[in-house]
Amino acid sequence: MLNSRRLALFHCWVAFGAFLPAVLLGAWQMLMRSPLPAPLDDPGAYYASVTLHGTVMAYVITTFFAMGFGYAVAATSLGRPLRGAAAAWAGFVICLVGTAMAAATVVAGKASVLYTFYPPLLASPWYYLGAFLLVAGSMVWVVLMVVNMVGWKRDNPERPVPLAMFAITATALLWAWAAAGVEIELVGILLPRAFGWSDLIDAGLGRTLFSVTLHAIVYFWLMPAYIAFYTLVPQAAGGRLYSDTMGRLTFIMFLVFSLPVGMHHLFADPEHGSGFKFLQSFLTFLIALPTLLTVFSITASLEIAGRHRGGRGLLGWIATLPWEEPMVLAVALSLVMLGFGGFGGLINMSYAMNMMIHNTSWVTAHFHLIFGGAVVIMYFAIAYEMWPRITGKPLRSKALARWQLWLWFWGMLITTIPWHIAGLMGQPRRIAIFDYSLPLVARMASLVNISVIGGFILLVSAILLITVLVRSHFGERSVTEPLRYALAVNPPRQVPASLNGFALWNAIVLVLMIVAYGYPIGQFFFLKSHSAPAVEVTSQSAAAGVQ
Repeated sequence: MLNSRRLALFHCWVAFGAFLPAVLLGAWQMLMRSPLPAPLDDPGAYYASVTLHGTVMAYVITTFFAMGFGYAVAATSLGRPLRGAAAAWAGFVICLVGTAMAAATVVAGKASVLYTFYPPLLASPWYYLGAFLLVAGSMVWVVLMVVNMVGWKRDNPERPVPLAMFAITATALLWAWAAAGVEIELVGILLPRAFGWSDLIDAGLGRTLFSVTLHAIVYFWLMPAYIAFYTLVPQAAGGRLYSDTMGRLTFIMFLVFSLPVGMHHLFADPEHGSGFKFLQSFLTFLIALPTLLTVFSITASLEIAGRHRGGRGLLGWIATLPWEEPMVLAVALSLVMLGFGGFGGLINMSYAMNMMIHNTSWVTAHFHLIFGGAVVIMYFAIAYEMWPRITGKPLRSKALARWQLWLWFWGMLITTIPWHIAGLMGQPRRIAIFDYSLPLVARMASLVNISVIGGFILLVSAILLITVLVRSHFGERSVTEPLRYALAVNPPRQVPASLNGFALWNAIVLVLMIVAYGYPIGQFFFLKSHSAPAVEVTSQSAAAGVQ
Protein backbone atom coordinates (compact mmCIF):
# COMPACT_ATOMS: atom_id res chain seq x y z
CA MET A 1 0.00 0.00 0.00
CA LEU A 2 2.93 2.34 0.71
CA ASN A 3 3.99 2.22 -2.94
CA SER A 4 0.46 3.13 -4.05
CA ARG A 5 0.39 6.10 -1.67
CA ARG A 6 3.72 7.35 -2.96
CA LEU A 7 2.57 6.97 -6.56
CA ALA A 8 -0.56 8.96 -5.81
CA LEU A 9 1.39 11.63 -3.93
CA PHE A 10 4.04 12.12 -6.63
CA HIS A 11 1.45 12.35 -9.40
CA CYS A 12 -0.67 14.83 -7.45
CA TRP A 13 2.33 17.01 -6.60
CA VAL A 14 3.21 17.27 -10.28
CA ALA A 15 -0.41 18.14 -11.09
CA PHE A 16 -0.80 20.84 -8.46
CA GLY A 17 2.78 22.03 -8.84
CA ALA A 18 2.00 22.84 -12.47
CA PHE A 19 -1.40 24.27 -11.60
CA LEU A 20 -0.29 27.49 -9.89
CA PRO A 21 1.94 28.81 -12.71
CA ALA A 22 -0.76 27.86 -15.24
CA VAL A 23 -3.31 29.97 -13.35
CA LEU A 24 -0.79 32.83 -13.18
CA LEU A 25 -0.40 32.67 -16.96
CA GLY A 26 -4.18 32.72 -17.37
CA ALA A 27 -4.53 35.83 -15.20
CA TRP A 28 -1.83 37.61 -17.21
CA GLN A 29 -3.52 36.68 -20.49
CA MET A 30 -6.77 38.27 -19.32
CA LEU A 31 -4.88 41.42 -18.34
CA MET A 32 -3.16 41.43 -21.73
CA ARG A 33 -6.50 41.35 -23.59
CA SER A 34 -8.00 44.11 -21.45
CA PRO A 35 -7.73 47.93 -21.75
CA LEU A 36 -5.62 47.86 -18.56
CA PRO A 37 -1.80 48.10 -18.70
CA ALA A 38 -0.07 44.69 -18.63
CA PRO A 39 3.55 43.80 -17.95
CA LEU A 40 5.34 42.28 -20.94
CA ASP A 41 2.75 43.61 -23.37
CA ASP A 42 3.86 41.41 -26.26
CA PRO A 43 1.66 39.38 -28.66
CA GLY A 44 4.37 36.77 -29.14
CA ALA A 45 4.56 36.18 -25.40
CA TYR A 46 0.76 36.02 -25.31
CA TYR A 47 0.49 33.16 -27.80
CA ALA A 48 3.35 31.26 -26.17
CA SER A 49 1.59 31.76 -22.83
CA VAL A 50 -1.75 30.53 -24.19
CA THR A 51 -0.02 27.45 -25.60
CA LEU A 52 1.69 26.68 -22.30
CA HIS A 53 -1.43 27.43 -20.23
CA GLY A 54 -3.62 25.22 -22.43
CA THR A 55 -1.11 22.38 -22.65
CA VAL A 56 -0.57 22.30 -18.89
CA MET A 57 -4.26 22.55 -18.02
CA ALA A 58 -5.61 20.19 -20.70
CA TYR A 59 -2.92 17.50 -20.71
CA VAL A 60 -0.53 17.76 -17.77
CA ILE A 61 -2.67 18.55 -14.73
CA THR A 62 -5.58 16.35 -15.74
CA THR A 63 -3.47 13.36 -16.77
CA PHE A 64 -1.25 13.36 -13.70
CA PHE A 65 -4.21 13.95 -11.37
CA ALA A 66 -6.30 11.17 -12.92
CA MET A 67 -3.38 8.76 -12.74
CA GLY A 68 -2.59 9.62 -9.11
CA PHE A 69 -6.24 9.35 -8.12
CA GLY A 70 -6.49 6.08 -10.02
CA TYR A 71 -3.57 4.50 -8.18
CA ALA A 72 -5.07 5.56 -4.84
CA VAL A 73 -8.49 4.20 -5.80
CA ALA A 74 -7.09 0.88 -7.07
CA ALA A 75 -5.26 0.18 -3.81
CA THR A 76 -7.92 1.38 -1.38
CA SER A 77 -11.11 0.20 -3.08
CA LEU A 78 -9.73 -3.27 -3.86
CA GLY A 79 -8.02 -3.54 -0.49
CA ARG A 80 -4.72 -4.86 -1.78
CA PRO A 81 -1.40 -3.55 -3.15
CA LEU A 82 -1.30 -2.21 -6.68
CA ARG A 83 -0.19 -4.72 -9.29
CA GLY A 84 2.47 -3.38 -11.61
CA ALA A 85 3.93 -0.67 -9.39
CA ALA A 86 7.26 -0.75 -11.23
CA ALA A 87 5.48 -0.14 -14.55
CA ALA A 88 3.52 2.68 -12.91
CA TRP A 89 6.75 4.44 -11.92
CA ALA A 90 8.10 3.96 -15.45
CA GLY A 91 4.94 5.53 -16.87
CA PHE A 92 5.32 8.42 -14.43
CA VAL A 93 8.86 9.10 -15.63
CA ILE A 94 7.83 8.94 -19.31
CA CYS A 95 5.00 11.42 -18.68
CA LEU A 96 7.32 13.71 -16.73
CA VAL A 97 9.96 13.69 -19.46
CA GLY A 98 7.32 14.42 -22.09
CA THR A 99 5.92 17.28 -20.01
CA ALA A 100 9.34 18.85 -19.50
CA MET A 101 10.17 18.51 -23.20
CA ALA A 102 6.95 20.15 -24.38
CA ALA A 103 7.08 22.93 -21.77
CA ALA A 104 10.72 23.76 -22.50
CA THR A 105 9.97 24.02 -26.23
CA VAL A 106 7.13 26.48 -25.60
CA VAL A 107 9.22 28.56 -23.19
CA ALA A 108 11.98 28.66 -25.82
CA GLY A 109 9.49 30.28 -28.21
CA LYS A 110 9.36 27.34 -30.63
CA ALA A 111 5.75 26.21 -30.24
CA SER A 112 3.14 28.98 -30.19
CA VAL A 113 0.44 26.74 -31.70
CA LEU A 114 -2.01 26.56 -28.77
CA TYR A 115 -2.85 23.23 -27.15
CA THR A 116 -4.96 22.19 -30.16
CA PHE A 117 -1.92 22.61 -32.52
CA TYR A 118 -4.20 22.65 -35.55
CA PRO A 119 -2.29 22.23 -38.82
CA PRO A 120 -1.14 23.89 -40.99
CA LEU A 121 0.37 25.63 -37.94
CA LEU A 122 3.64 23.87 -37.18
CA ALA A 123 5.73 23.82 -34.01
CA SER A 124 9.13 22.39 -33.19
CA PRO A 125 9.12 18.57 -33.36
CA TRP A 126 10.22 18.47 -29.71
CA TYR A 127 6.89 19.95 -28.62
CA TYR A 128 4.98 17.25 -30.47
CA LEU A 129 7.33 14.55 -29.21
CA GLY A 130 6.82 15.78 -25.64
CA ALA A 131 3.04 15.68 -26.06
CA PHE A 132 3.30 12.20 -27.56
CA LEU A 133 5.38 10.92 -24.63
CA LEU A 134 2.96 12.40 -22.09
CA VAL A 135 -0.02 10.65 -23.66
CA ALA A 136 1.90 7.43 -24.36
CA GLY A 137 3.14 7.26 -20.77
CA SER A 138 -0.42 7.57 -19.53
CA MET A 139 -1.31 4.41 -21.46
CA VAL A 140 0.74 2.49 -18.86
CA TRP A 141 -1.80 3.71 -16.31
CA VAL A 142 -4.66 2.63 -18.57
CA VAL A 143 -3.27 -0.90 -18.77
CA LEU A 144 -2.66 -1.07 -15.02
CA MET A 145 -6.21 -0.01 -14.18
CA VAL A 146 -7.56 -2.78 -16.41
CA VAL A 147 -5.06 -5.34 -15.08
CA ASN A 148 -5.91 -4.57 -11.46
CA MET A 149 -9.67 -4.71 -12.06
CA VAL A 150 -9.48 -7.94 -14.04
CA GLY A 151 -7.14 -9.49 -11.47
CA TRP A 152 -9.51 -8.65 -8.64
CA LYS A 153 -12.46 -10.08 -10.56
CA ARG A 154 -10.55 -13.29 -11.16
CA ASP A 155 -9.85 -13.62 -7.43
CA ASN A 156 -13.40 -12.65 -6.44
CA PRO A 157 -15.61 -14.22 -9.12
CA GLU A 158 -18.92 -13.89 -7.27
CA ARG A 159 -18.53 -10.28 -6.12
CA PRO A 160 -19.22 -7.01 -7.98
CA VAL A 161 -16.21 -4.81 -8.65
CA PRO A 162 -16.29 -1.90 -6.16
CA LEU A 163 -17.96 1.10 -7.78
CA ALA A 164 -14.90 3.34 -7.37
CA MET A 165 -12.68 0.83 -9.19
CA PHE A 166 -15.31 0.22 -11.86
CA ALA A 167 -15.51 3.97 -12.46
CA ILE A 168 -11.76 4.63 -12.60
CA THR A 169 -11.37 1.76 -15.07
CA ALA A 170 -14.11 3.30 -17.23
CA THR A 171 -12.14 6.56 -17.05
CA ALA A 172 -8.96 4.78 -18.21
CA LEU A 173 -10.73 3.09 -21.11
CA LEU A 174 -12.36 6.35 -22.16
CA TRP A 175 -8.93 8.00 -22.20
CA ALA A 176 -7.46 5.17 -24.27
CA TRP A 177 -10.16 5.59 -26.91
CA ALA A 178 -10.04 9.39 -26.82
CA ALA A 179 -6.25 9.69 -26.97
CA ALA A 180 -6.10 7.52 -30.10
CA GLY A 181 -7.05 10.49 -32.29
CA VAL A 182 -4.30 12.85 -31.13
CA GLU A 183 -1.69 10.09 -31.02
CA ILE A 184 -2.41 9.09 -34.64
CA GLU A 185 -2.31 12.75 -35.66
CA LEU A 186 1.04 13.24 -33.92
CA VAL A 187 2.65 10.09 -35.33
CA GLY A 188 1.11 10.15 -38.79
CA ILE A 189 0.97 13.87 -39.64
CA LEU A 190 2.68 16.33 -37.30
CA LEU A 191 5.93 14.60 -36.30
CA PRO A 192 6.89 13.54 -39.87
CA ARG A 193 6.29 17.08 -41.14
CA ALA A 194 8.01 18.73 -38.16
CA PHE A 195 11.12 16.55 -38.60
CA GLY A 196 11.14 17.32 -42.33
CA TRP A 197 10.31 13.80 -43.47
CA SER A 198 7.41 15.12 -45.57
CA ASP A 199 6.83 18.40 -47.41
CA LEU A 200 3.06 18.89 -47.12
CA ILE A 201 0.45 18.59 -44.40
CA ASP A 202 -3.26 17.74 -44.61
CA ALA A 203 -4.96 20.21 -42.30
CA GLY A 204 -8.42 18.70 -42.75
CA LEU A 205 -7.30 15.20 -41.78
CA GLY A 206 -5.34 16.56 -38.84
CA ARG A 207 -8.32 18.51 -37.49
CA THR A 208 -10.60 15.51 -37.96
CA LEU A 209 -8.25 13.18 -36.08
CA PHE A 210 -7.89 15.72 -33.30
CA SER A 211 -11.68 16.02 -33.07
CA VAL A 212 -11.74 12.39 -31.90
CA THR A 213 -9.83 13.59 -28.85
CA LEU A 214 -11.06 17.15 -28.59
CA HIS A 215 -14.43 16.57 -26.95
CA ALA A 216 -13.96 13.14 -25.44
CA ILE A 217 -11.02 14.53 -23.46
CA VAL A 218 -13.50 16.77 -21.63
CA TYR A 219 -15.13 13.68 -20.12
CA PHE A 220 -11.73 12.27 -19.21
CA TRP A 221 -11.22 15.51 -17.26
CA LEU A 222 -14.69 15.21 -15.76
CA MET A 223 -14.73 11.55 -14.69
CA PRO A 224 -12.65 11.93 -11.47
CA ALA A 225 -15.14 14.57 -10.33
CA TYR A 226 -18.04 12.19 -10.97
CA ILE A 227 -16.23 9.40 -9.14
CA ALA A 228 -16.08 11.74 -6.16
CA PHE A 229 -19.79 12.55 -6.59
CA TYR A 230 -20.74 8.89 -6.31
CA THR A 231 -18.18 7.42 -3.95
CA LEU A 232 -16.80 10.20 -1.72
CA VAL A 233 -19.53 12.83 -1.35
CA PRO A 234 -22.17 10.60 0.34
CA GLN A 235 -19.50 9.32 2.72
CA ALA A 236 -18.35 12.86 3.59
CA ALA A 237 -21.97 13.94 4.11
CA GLY A 238 -22.57 11.09 6.55
CA GLY A 239 -25.07 9.21 4.42
CA ARG A 240 -25.27 6.54 1.74
CA LEU A 241 -25.27 6.43 -2.04
CA TYR A 242 -28.79 6.36 -3.44
CA SER A 243 -28.03 3.66 -6.03
CA ASP A 244 -24.92 1.68 -6.95
CA THR A 245 -26.59 0.65 -10.21
CA MET A 246 -27.15 4.26 -11.24
CA GLY A 247 -23.46 4.89 -10.70
CA ARG A 248 -22.44 2.01 -12.95
CA LEU A 249 -24.88 3.07 -15.65
CA THR A 250 -23.54 6.63 -15.48
CA PHE A 251 -19.95 5.63 -16.12
CA ILE A 252 -20.96 3.20 -18.86
CA MET A 253 -22.94 5.97 -20.59
CA PHE A 254 -19.97 8.32 -20.36
CA LEU A 255 -17.77 5.70 -21.98
CA VAL A 256 -20.24 4.98 -24.79
CA PHE A 257 -21.73 8.41 -25.48
CA SER A 258 -18.74 10.74 -25.06
CA LEU A 259 -16.55 9.37 -27.87
CA PRO A 260 -18.37 9.69 -31.24
CA VAL A 261 -19.21 13.39 -30.76
CA GLY A 262 -16.10 15.45 -31.57
CA MET A 263 -17.18 16.61 -35.01
CA HIS A 264 -19.50 19.22 -33.51
CA HIS A 265 -16.26 21.20 -33.16
CA LEU A 266 -15.95 21.09 -36.97
CA PHE A 267 -19.34 22.54 -37.92
CA ALA A 268 -17.58 25.33 -39.85
CA ASP A 269 -15.10 23.01 -41.59
CA PRO A 270 -15.88 22.42 -45.30
CA GLU A 271 -14.32 18.94 -45.52
CA HIS A 272 -17.36 17.22 -44.03
CA GLY A 273 -20.96 17.04 -45.16
CA SER A 274 -23.97 18.09 -43.13
CA GLY A 275 -25.10 14.52 -42.55
CA PHE A 276 -22.18 13.44 -40.38
CA LYS A 277 -22.12 16.80 -38.60
CA PHE A 278 -25.80 16.42 -37.73
CA LEU A 279 -25.27 12.80 -36.64
CA GLN A 280 -22.59 13.77 -34.18
CA SER A 281 -24.61 16.77 -33.03
CA PHE A 282 -27.44 14.37 -32.17
CA LEU A 283 -25.07 11.95 -30.44
CA THR A 284 -23.66 14.85 -28.39
CA PHE A 285 -27.05 15.51 -26.83
CA LEU A 286 -27.03 11.96 -25.43
CA ILE A 287 -24.12 12.90 -23.16
CA ALA A 288 -26.56 14.97 -21.10
CA LEU A 289 -28.20 11.74 -19.89
CA PRO A 290 -25.47 10.58 -17.45
CA THR A 291 -25.20 14.12 -16.08
CA LEU A 292 -28.96 14.35 -15.46
CA LEU A 293 -28.85 10.90 -13.84
CA THR A 294 -25.98 12.03 -11.63
CA VAL A 295 -27.68 15.24 -10.51
CA PHE A 296 -30.70 13.20 -9.41
CA SER A 297 -28.66 10.45 -7.77
CA ILE A 298 -26.31 12.73 -5.83
CA THR A 299 -29.11 15.04 -4.73
CA ALA A 300 -30.97 11.98 -3.44
CA SER A 301 -27.82 10.77 -1.67
CA LEU A 302 -27.37 14.15 0.02
CA GLU A 303 -31.03 14.16 1.05
CA ILE A 304 -30.53 10.74 2.65
CA ALA A 305 -27.58 12.17 4.60
CA GLY A 306 -29.48 15.30 5.60
CA ARG A 307 -32.52 13.41 6.83
CA HIS A 308 -30.28 10.99 8.71
CA ARG A 309 -28.87 14.05 10.48
CA GLY A 310 -32.34 15.21 11.51
CA GLY A 311 -33.54 17.28 8.57
CA ARG A 312 -37.30 17.68 8.34
CA GLY A 313 -39.75 19.09 5.81
CA LEU A 314 -39.35 19.45 2.07
CA LEU A 315 -35.97 21.17 2.13
CA GLY A 316 -35.00 21.07 5.79
CA TRP A 317 -32.41 18.38 5.11
CA ILE A 318 -30.22 20.90 3.23
CA ALA A 319 -29.40 22.96 6.32
CA THR A 320 -28.40 19.87 8.32
CA LEU A 321 -25.69 18.76 5.87
CA PRO A 322 -22.11 19.12 7.17
CA TRP A 323 -21.20 22.21 5.15
CA GLU A 324 -17.97 22.52 7.12
CA GLU A 325 -16.65 19.55 5.11
CA PRO A 326 -14.84 20.77 1.96
CA MET A 327 -16.17 17.82 -0.05
CA VAL A 328 -19.80 18.68 0.71
CA LEU A 329 -19.32 22.38 -0.02
CA ALA A 330 -17.43 21.62 -3.23
CA VAL A 331 -20.15 19.40 -4.67
CA ALA A 332 -22.78 22.11 -4.20
CA LEU A 333 -20.58 24.76 -5.86
CA SER A 334 -19.64 22.32 -8.61
CA LEU A 335 -23.25 21.50 -9.47
CA VAL A 336 -24.13 25.20 -9.70
CA MET A 337 -21.31 25.80 -12.18
CA LEU A 338 -22.18 22.59 -14.01
CA GLY A 339 -25.71 23.90 -14.50
CA PHE A 340 -24.54 27.21 -15.98
CA GLY A 341 -21.84 25.57 -18.09
CA GLY A 342 -24.12 22.78 -19.27
CA PHE A 343 -26.64 25.30 -20.58
CA GLY A 344 -23.90 26.92 -22.64
CA GLY A 345 -22.87 23.50 -23.91
CA LEU A 346 -26.34 22.91 -25.33
CA ILE A 347 -25.80 25.97 -27.51
CA ASN A 348 -22.36 24.79 -28.61
CA MET A 349 -23.55 21.35 -29.66
CA SER A 350 -26.65 22.54 -31.47
CA TYR A 351 -26.26 22.25 -35.23
CA ALA A 352 -28.53 25.26 -35.73
CA MET A 353 -27.24 27.61 -33.02
CA ASN A 354 -23.50 26.88 -32.97
CA MET A 355 -22.64 29.47 -35.60
CA MET A 356 -23.93 32.27 -33.35
CA ILE A 357 -21.06 31.71 -30.94
CA HIS A 358 -18.48 29.91 -33.10
CA ASN A 359 -14.92 31.00 -32.24
CA THR A 360 -16.10 33.70 -29.84
CA SER A 361 -15.38 34.23 -26.15
CA TRP A 362 -18.59 32.29 -25.42
CA VAL A 363 -16.69 29.07 -26.22
CA THR A 364 -13.82 30.04 -23.92
CA ALA A 365 -16.32 30.82 -21.17
CA HIS A 366 -18.09 27.49 -21.60
CA PHE A 367 -15.09 25.22 -21.27
CA HIS A 368 -13.59 27.27 -18.43
CA LEU A 369 -16.86 27.06 -16.51
CA ILE A 370 -17.18 23.30 -17.07
CA PHE A 371 -13.56 22.25 -16.69
CA GLY A 372 -12.01 25.10 -14.71
CA GLY A 373 -15.14 25.44 -12.60
CA ALA A 374 -17.27 22.34 -12.06
CA VAL A 375 -14.44 19.82 -12.57
CA VAL A 376 -11.39 21.47 -11.06
CA ILE A 377 -13.20 22.46 -7.86
CA MET A 378 -13.84 18.75 -7.31
CA TYR A 379 -10.14 18.05 -7.90
CA PHE A 380 -9.51 20.39 -4.97
CA ALA A 381 -12.04 18.55 -2.82
CA ILE A 382 -10.57 15.17 -3.76
CA ALA A 383 -7.12 16.45 -2.79
CA TYR A 384 -8.42 17.70 0.57
CA GLU A 385 -10.05 14.31 1.18
CA MET A 386 -7.17 12.21 -0.13
CA TRP A 387 -4.12 14.15 1.06
CA PRO A 388 -4.39 13.18 4.76
CA ARG A 389 -4.82 9.51 3.80
CA ILE A 390 -1.77 9.60 1.53
CA THR A 391 0.52 11.50 3.88
CA GLY A 392 -0.92 10.40 7.24
CA LYS A 393 -1.18 14.09 8.21
CA PRO A 394 -4.42 16.00 8.88
CA LEU A 395 -5.68 18.80 6.65
CA ARG A 396 -4.63 22.27 7.81
CA SER A 397 -7.07 23.91 7.88
CA LYS A 398 -10.64 23.15 6.79
CA ALA A 399 -11.64 26.79 7.23
CA LEU A 400 -8.92 27.94 4.84
CA ALA A 401 -9.90 25.15 2.44
CA ARG A 402 -13.50 26.39 2.44
CA TRP A 403 -12.33 29.95 1.74
CA GLN A 404 -10.30 28.61 -1.15
CA LEU A 405 -13.33 26.82 -2.62
CA TRP A 406 -15.57 29.89 -2.29
CA LEU A 407 -12.94 32.13 -3.93
CA TRP A 408 -12.58 29.69 -6.81
CA PHE A 409 -16.36 29.56 -7.27
CA TRP A 410 -16.86 33.34 -7.35
CA GLY A 411 -13.69 33.92 -9.32
CA MET A 412 -14.84 31.51 -12.02
CA LEU A 413 -18.30 33.09 -12.27
CA ILE A 414 -16.88 36.63 -12.37
CA THR A 415 -14.49 35.52 -15.10
CA THR A 416 -16.82 33.55 -17.33
CA ILE A 417 -20.17 35.38 -17.18
CA PRO A 418 -18.66 38.49 -18.85
CA TRP A 419 -17.01 36.22 -21.41
CA HIS A 420 -20.39 34.72 -22.30
CA ILE A 421 -21.87 38.19 -22.81
CA ALA A 422 -18.87 39.45 -24.80
CA GLY A 423 -19.08 36.33 -26.96
CA LEU A 424 -22.70 37.09 -27.81
CA MET A 425 -21.52 40.58 -28.77
CA GLY A 426 -19.07 39.00 -31.20
CA GLN A 427 -15.76 39.18 -29.33
CA PRO A 428 -13.40 36.63 -30.97
CA ARG A 429 -11.22 34.30 -28.94
CA ARG A 430 -7.52 33.59 -29.61
CA ILE A 431 -6.80 37.29 -30.15
CA ALA A 432 -3.95 38.93 -28.22
CA ILE A 433 -4.77 42.64 -28.60
CA PHE A 434 -8.00 44.60 -29.09
CA ASP A 435 -8.24 48.21 -30.18
CA TYR A 436 -10.60 49.62 -27.58
CA SER A 437 -10.77 52.97 -29.41
CA LEU A 438 -13.13 51.34 -31.89
CA PRO A 439 -16.79 51.89 -30.86
CA LEU A 440 -17.84 48.23 -31.24
CA VAL A 441 -14.85 46.96 -29.23
CA ALA A 442 -15.19 49.75 -26.62
CA ARG A 443 -18.63 48.35 -25.69
CA MET A 444 -16.89 45.21 -24.43
CA ALA A 445 -14.23 46.97 -22.34
CA SER A 446 -16.11 46.91 -19.03
CA LEU A 447 -16.89 43.21 -19.45
CA VAL A 448 -13.25 42.43 -20.10
CA ASN A 449 -12.18 44.43 -17.04
CA ILE A 450 -14.63 42.52 -14.85
CA SER A 451 -13.23 39.21 -16.11
CA VAL A 452 -9.73 40.40 -15.15
CA ILE A 453 -10.93 40.83 -11.56
CA GLY A 454 -12.24 37.27 -11.65
CA GLY A 455 -8.92 36.03 -13.00
CA PHE A 456 -6.99 37.48 -10.09
CA ILE A 457 -9.50 36.08 -7.59
CA LEU A 458 -8.77 32.67 -9.15
CA LEU A 459 -5.04 33.30 -8.73
CA VAL A 460 -5.52 34.06 -5.01
CA SER A 461 -7.57 30.86 -4.68
CA ALA A 462 -4.83 28.83 -6.38
CA ILE A 463 -2.25 30.25 -3.96
CA LEU A 464 -4.49 29.27 -1.03
CA LEU A 465 -4.80 25.73 -2.43
CA ILE A 466 -1.03 25.25 -2.53
CA THR A 467 -0.74 26.83 0.92
CA VAL A 468 -3.22 24.37 2.44
CA LEU A 469 -1.57 21.36 0.79
CA VAL A 470 1.99 22.38 1.72
CA ARG A 471 1.04 23.17 5.33
CA SER A 472 -0.74 19.84 5.59
CA HIS A 473 2.17 17.97 4.01
CA PHE A 474 4.59 19.23 6.64
CA GLY A 475 2.29 18.74 9.63
CA GLU A 476 2.55 16.05 12.27
CA ARG A 477 1.63 12.50 11.27
CA SER A 478 -1.58 11.44 13.03
CA VAL A 479 -4.02 10.10 10.41
CA THR A 480 -4.18 6.36 9.84
CA GLU A 481 -7.68 6.02 8.44
CA PRO A 482 -7.67 4.88 4.78
CA LEU A 483 -9.66 6.49 2.00
CA ARG A 484 -13.25 5.32 2.45
CA TYR A 485 -16.05 5.05 -0.09
CA ALA A 486 -19.78 5.43 0.30
CA LEU A 487 -21.95 2.34 0.70
CA ALA A 488 -25.15 2.19 -1.32
CA VAL A 489 -28.52 2.15 0.41
CA ASN A 490 -28.87 -1.39 -0.92
CA PRO A 491 -25.33 -2.67 -1.57
CA PRO A 492 -25.41 -5.16 -4.45
CA ARG A 493 -24.30 -8.71 -3.76
CA GLN A 494 -24.24 -9.52 -7.45
CA VAL A 495 -24.60 -7.46 -10.60
CA PRO A 496 -25.10 -8.50 -14.24
CA ALA A 497 -21.92 -9.13 -16.19
CA SER A 498 -22.68 -6.09 -18.34
CA LEU A 499 -22.49 -3.89 -15.22
CA ASN A 500 -19.35 -5.54 -13.91
CA GLY A 501 -17.04 -5.27 -16.93
CA PHE A 502 -16.49 -3.46 -20.21
CA ALA A 503 -16.21 -6.05 -23.00
CA LEU A 504 -19.73 -5.37 -24.32
CA TRP A 505 -19.37 -1.62 -24.03
CA ASN A 506 -16.02 -1.50 -25.80
CA ALA A 507 -17.57 -3.42 -28.69
CA ILE A 508 -20.42 -0.90 -28.86
CA VAL A 509 -17.93 1.99 -28.75
CA LEU A 510 -16.04 0.44 -31.68
CA VAL A 511 -19.22 0.24 -33.76
CA LEU A 512 -20.19 3.83 -32.93
CA MET A 513 -16.72 5.10 -33.78
CA ILE A 514 -16.81 3.35 -37.15
CA VAL A 515 -20.25 4.79 -37.89
CA ALA A 516 -19.34 8.31 -36.73
CA TYR A 517 -15.77 8.56 -38.05
CA GLY A 518 -15.32 5.81 -40.65
CA TYR A 519 -16.24 7.87 -43.69
CA PRO A 520 -15.16 11.33 -42.36
CA ILE A 521 -11.62 10.02 -41.84
CA GLY A 522 -11.58 7.47 -44.68
CA GLN A 523 -12.51 10.03 -47.33
CA PHE A 524 -9.13 11.74 -47.00
CA PHE A 525 -7.46 8.61 -48.36
CA PHE A 526 -9.70 8.26 -51.39
CA LEU A 527 -10.54 11.82 -52.45
CA LYS A 528 -8.19 14.34 -54.02
CA SER A 529 -5.47 15.40 -51.59
CA HIS A 530 -5.81 18.84 -50.01
CA SER A 531 -2.36 18.83 -48.46
CA ALA A 532 -0.56 22.18 -48.29
CA PRO A 533 2.70 23.63 -46.95
CA ALA A 534 2.81 24.01 -43.19
CA VAL A 535 3.31 27.35 -41.43
CA GLU A 536 6.03 27.24 -38.81
CA VAL A 537 4.90 29.23 -35.76
CA THR A 538 7.22 30.60 -33.09
CA SER A 539 6.53 33.32 -30.55
CA GLN A 540 8.23 35.80 -32.90
CA SER A 541 6.21 34.80 -35.98
CA ALA A 542 3.00 34.84 -33.93
CA ALA A 543 3.74 38.40 -32.87
CA ALA A 544 4.49 39.39 -36.46
CA GLY A 545 1.19 37.86 -37.59
CA VAL A 546 -0.76 39.94 -35.07
CA GLN A 547 1.06 43.13 -35.97
